[in-house]
Amino acid sequence: MRVLVLGGDGYLGWPTALHLSDKGHEVAVLDNFARRGYDAELGVESLVPIESLADRIAAWHEVSGAAITSYEGDLLDAEFLFEAVRDFRPDSIVHYAEQRSAPYSMIDREHAVYTQHNNVVGNLNLLYAIAEIDPAIHLVKLGTMGEYGTPNVDIEEGWLDLEHNGRKDRVLFPKRPGSFYHLTKVHDSHNIEFTCRAWGLRATDLNQGIVYGQQTPQTALDPRLATRFDYDAVFGTVLNRFVIQAVLGQPLTVYGKGAQTRGLIDIRDTVECIRLAVENPAEAGEFRVFNQMTESMSVAAIADLVAERFPGPVQIEQLENPRTEALEHYYNVKHTGLVGLGLAPHLLSDTLIESMFDIVGANKHRVNPDKLRPTVRWRGALKS
Repeated sequence: MRVLVLGGDGYLGWPTALHLSDKGHEVAVLDNFARRGYDAELGVESLVPIESLADRIAAWHEVSGAAITSYEGDLLDAEFLFEAVRDFRPDSIVHYAEQRSAPYSMIDREHAVYTQHNNVVGNLNLLYAIAEIDPAIHLVKLGTMGEYGTPNVDIEEGWLDLEHNGRKDRVLFPKRPGSFYHLTKVHDSHNIEFTCRAWGLRATDLNQGIVYGQQTPQTALDPRLATRFDYDAVFGTVLNRFVIQAVLGQPLTVYGKGAQTRGLIDIRDTVECIRLAVENPAEAGEFRVFNQMTESMSVAAIADLVAERFPGPVQIEQLENPRTEALEHYYNVKHTGLVGLGLAPHLLSDTLIESMFDIVGANKHRVNPDKLRPTVRWRGALKS
């Protein structure tokens, strides 16, 4: 199949492109390099050095013999986007090309507006491109488990069978997102579902949990193929941040008591989920939703696990939670769809955590310790 990966220079987009290419698909990547720009803005950089996209693509061809096509541009530029889709003629489009950080979206009004405009309008341009160029293209869109919030009921896979006043219907699962970033994902989901229903498009919405890890079998083939390893309090995910803090001898910063429960997924499972979705497309007119996670764990339990596995003393520090969220809550998520397609999950293991200690140890000189502690506060955004 021909697969166009939007955001193909990013943390997940790049290893996804390699995974699909390795499995025999013809792959192109599209990116505007905004993620690298956020690093410059925030004064941080990936823990693991990453090459330019051109050098990555050349390295992959050298290692595998496979070619990856690249397009440089922005989804907000509809003319560019339409031309790229016409030129590559994809069977599937994998959409990662959005600002992905909740804290970034909550810095102030400017960052909230940027996130909403970039994500929602870019996704809307994409829907029009598919509808006008080839409605048979299967859209695989990366969403987030954060769309749901933390309801006091089981979280179904996207849809809910509802009975009210003696009548029944099937509706999208109610959403209560926790940031302006998460709100964009909800808007995306509704826009995609509408176009499937109104225009007959086909789409798979992947509501993904927190991703951990940095290597896939393909990125491990050559240092030039490495993907990002974000550690800061704006873009770094919780497990990655805890591992770095342990290696540096800093306390693991748990927000509140750490009773917040989150869905988790290994980066190797993320790329495999995309492959499964691409190779098993939704039907025309179908808005299909999978909860893309493999296990759930509280933030405190993640900190305890890192402290237990690290070969040295580790302290855990409870900070005032900078976010507006439930500090304790019910959390039970249905996530059987991708397993039904053949996913064999990698669950969080001692071996994986220990391998991350090694990666961090080799690159700890690149860490800016000041960037590990939270500076963005949800209520603070109102002051600017």
